[in-house]
Amino acid sequence: MDNNGIHHIVEELLARSGSSVKVVIEERFPTRRMVGGKYNPGSHTVTLYEQVIEEQCRLLFASERCLGEYIKAVFAHELGHAEDPQLTELAERLNDSPPALRKRIALQIEENAWNYAEQLVPEVDAGLMKTIIFHSLRAYRESIQEESA
Repeated sequence: MDNNGIHHIVEELLARSGSSVKVVIEERFPTRRMVGGKYNPGSHTVTLYEQVIEEQCRLLFASERCLGEYIKAVFAHELGHAEDPQLTELAERLNDSPPALRKRIALQIEENAWNYAEQLVPEVDAGLMKTIIFHSLRAYRESIQEESA
């Protein structure tokens, strides 16, 4: 997708959400991690990593045919963090909790953002969204399950 496409999606979802978050679009996350987007509460900024989002889409769906919807889902998720009224409290609890509880709080933070995203972009195919959410949350859930076993 060309750079205008991602900018159009960002503008559309910012208008729809009413969010005042700042948005930065970069090519890649600074480390080797496959991070497509990141919210920084200190600066109230979402950074989207365009090439990583494209790679994630190809890995998950074996093509870029749904790239526009994938970008919408990722950005809506990051907006979910930016607009989460519980984020500050959950982040504080995250820092003050034992490891087992931290994992559950981290999962709650991610689930809150995905719940927001699902409401913000109902036009994204439900099956596609469920697949993205499943893979996004899998490591959090598996970590909790391993600890419980």
